Amino acid sequence: MKDLTSRPRSDGLSRRSLVKATLGAVAAPAVLRVIPANAQSRAIKIGHVSPRTGPLAGFGEADTFILEQVRGILAKGVAVGGKTYPVEIVSKDSQSSGSRASEVASELILGDKVDLILASATPDTTNPVADQAEVNEVPCITTNCPWQPYFFGRRGDPKKGFTWTYHFFWGLEDVIAAFLALWDGAPTNKVVGGLFPNDADGNAWGDPQRGLPPALAQAGYKLHDPGRYQVMNNDFTAQISAFKSAGADIVTGNMIPPDFATFWSQAAQQGFRPKIVTIGKALLFPSVIDSLGARGNGLTSEVWWTPHHPFKSSLTGQSAAQLTEAYTAATRRPWTQPIGFQHALFEIAIDVLKRAKNLESKSILDAIVATDYRSIVGPVKWTGQPVKNVTKTPLVAGQWQRKGDKFDLVITANKPAPEIPVGGKLQLLS
Repeated sequence: MKDLTSRPRSDGLSRRSLVKATLGAVAAPAVLRVIPANAQSRAIKIGHVSPRTGPLAGFGEADTFILEQVRGILAKGVAVGGKTYPVEIVSKDSQSSGSRASEVASELILGDKVDLILASATPDTTNPVADQAEVNEVPCITTNCPWQPYFFGRRGDPKKGFTWTYHFFWGLEDVIAAFLALWDGAPTNKVVGGLFPNDADGNAWGDPQRGLPPALAQAGYKLHDPGRYQVMNNDFTAQISAFKSAGADIVTGNMIPPDFATFWSQAAQQGFRPKIVTIGKALLFPSVIDSLGARGNGLTSEVWWTPHHPFKSSLTGQSAAQLTEAYTAATRRPWTQPIGFQHALFEIAIDVLKRAKNLESKSILDAIVATDYRSIVGPVKWTGQPVKNVTKTPLVAGQWQRKGDKFDLVITANKPAPEIPVGGKLQLLS
């Protein structure tokens, strides 16, 4: 028998609507079939997926705090179309696995029947969740993943884009600009060693057309890329030897924390001492830097959000500094960059629901498309640039510098986003 829900319908019914209607006809008493779906009391369900465990767990470190904060704000419900609904947030752990992210997204959509699904933290989470949302026609908002791995990693066509899935974050062009602003004033030979894993992020960052190679060459840097390595690699000898042979003063790339720890330890053992090490993803978190001990001092990274960013939450009225203070007081842990973006993800979701005319999927989608919001990470408005489903947030670069008995992430280059204040100067490693 042919699957009637697997192909587009010409009568205006979506696949999701058809499935709902069929199930409703079987399960609902005859008297209820003529009553509009939203005329009965029910809860709004928001699905949420992020990595709480596994090598990407640093991205989910602030989740518990943010979820508790948002659930408190939503305790009295949200008004949609003149009616107040209770709100339920169903949050699931991707376990730092793309297949697991896809699985739990499917559970949220088909089992929990969420009205809106949110996801964050690298293409390993954002992409499989967004793919599930797109195929099941569920509104979806994602963040914490450069837009190229998100969009092109899902085989997006810039001429068409996607229908149900929207994303806010910076892009590779922004991280390149931030890294160059960081390096340009330093006395180096402009020889760069590249570390790119064989995953969605690594392939995007190392892409010869859209990634770092052409931009670095245009800026006068010579990139040595030894090729893709497998994630959770235990031997970086080949890469270290190549960098030593090339005389690389700078090392850059995109790595998960365990891989960087292995590389950096082996670099010390093998006598490789670059002047600057600027790594995306791995060096975002205080816990990672602390685990490196003295060798964490002076490492550099992209900086998406800090307590010093000049933005505030339109949901709570908190400044970046006040949200940070609330987090550190509640958790007794150092602040971490994902705090701002996790908060913003729910800020935007709540704003979308408040503006939706009703709880139909199309109405929620229309509200996403019409978003024009001032969040704690900056303005969020989908205008079709750089592509239909993406809007960008500002990015700068910084360095972990030891101050007393702890490390502080200091913004040392803000040329791409001068509204974000610089806090210090770059210090060379050697």
